[in-house]
Amino acid sequence: MKGQKMPIVNIDFLEGRTLEQKKEMAKRITEIISEVAEVAPEVVWIKFNEMKKENFSTGGKLKSDN
Repeated sequence: MKGQKMPIVNIDFLEGRTLEQKKEMAKRITEIISEVAEVAPEVVWIKFNEMKKENFSTGGKLKSDN
């Protein structure tokens, strides 16, 4: 593992995902990055950035207004 470059994955999404969904995303994303980048799963870092719907807009409307 020493000398392997550490892939860092940042994922932005709206709040509302369950803990189980985040665990499954972390597992699958780690598997893919590890395989494609040819690094050990232990060096793959994933950061989930949950956004409040009131802090995100598409088409000129806040997602909290939907």
